[in-house]
Amino acid sequence: MRTAIHYFRWAFGFTAVGLVLAFWLGWGYSGNFTGALSFFLIAGVLAVLEISLSFDNAIVNANKLKDMTPEWQQRFLTWGIVIAVFGMRILFPLLIVVIAAGIGPIEALVLAATKPAEYARIIGSAHVSIAAFGGAFLMMVALTYFIDEGKEVDWIAALERRLRACASIRGLEIGFVLGVVMLFTWVLPPGTEGSFLFAAVAGLLTFLAVEVLGQVLDRASMTTEAAKGGLGAFLYLEVLDASFSFDGVIGAFALTQNLFLIAIGLGIGAMYVRSMTIMLVERNTLAELRYLEHGAFWSILILSGIMFAQTLMHIPEVITGLLGAGFIGLALLSSVRFNRACAHSAPKATDLPETPNNS
Repeated sequence: MRTAIHYFRWAFGFTAVGLVLAFWLGWGYSGNFTGALSFFLIAGVLAVLEISLSFDNAIVNANKLKDMTPEWQQRFLTWGIVIAVFGMRILFPLLIVVIAAGIGPIEALVLAATKPAEYARIIGSAHVSIAAFGGAFLMMVALTYFIDEGKEVDWIAALERRLRACASIRGLEIGFVLGVVMLFTWVLPPGTEGSFLFAAVAGLLTFLAVEVLGQVLDRASMTTEAAKGGLGAFLYLEVLDASFSFDGVIGAFALTQNLFLIAIGLGIGAMYVRSMTIMLVERNTLAELRYLEHGAFWSILILSGIMFAQTLMHIPEVITGLLGAGFIGLALLSSVRFNRACAHSAPKATDLPETPNNS
């Protein structure tokens, strides 16, 4: 079996290159060692921030990837990571500025390079819409997992059994999300409720569109049972990764307003998420750790609630990261305890009755 170091070798290499680039970028902006060291340290903190916020992302990715064909697995782990690093960490913030400020992409890039404070201000002005979209999408992801008749294992049994029992009520998860959206629309300050409502409904419709499109594409291309989990699953994972990235990208502006430094720091973190995903798939960790997946989806549900709450108040990213890691850690401990209990209750070879000798 491959060692953990083998899985993370590319992430280690990317970390070294990224930190060198961050140091060089800091030297270019400040012209002195102190400024370069500051950029170097901020890149490291951003990488840790991204990793802490993305444990659940790696687990959910692994859960989806295990049902995909090897060809589509490889496509996601190559092209998908390119989209994640460059698309969400560079192009997405630029797109926000292009739409919010009504300027061209080149002008937005120049603005990011020459006037980072103004660039960060424009990004911040779109925070309500970003949080609404991501919150609605992630809440649908979590509720769809728990409200499922086919789900056989329960971790927090008192809650999960009730949610599973509600699966016969069609559209319950959609109704719940819409109810949450209406509640926040009602309590939001005047002037922001329109953009919040539009973005939240867009997040809900995006989830439904990806689900429908994925099923149509996979059915059209599914000639054998092994062909499941192709383009549809790929699109689902890309939108899911984008939703997970919202809080990291927005939170990064609290540490630095430099777009390129943010891209380096969060890109390093994204590489570790990729490595964790590969390790979980190849080692079949989700099957061995019975409740780990449950912890990830509870973490997603909490994250979606936090994203909605951030439209009303500031919630530090460290709280988001600790809550997510806490649920995953508890699920991990529960899984280990379950495995130990099964091992102790299994009959030993010496306890088995002897087979009579017929000779």
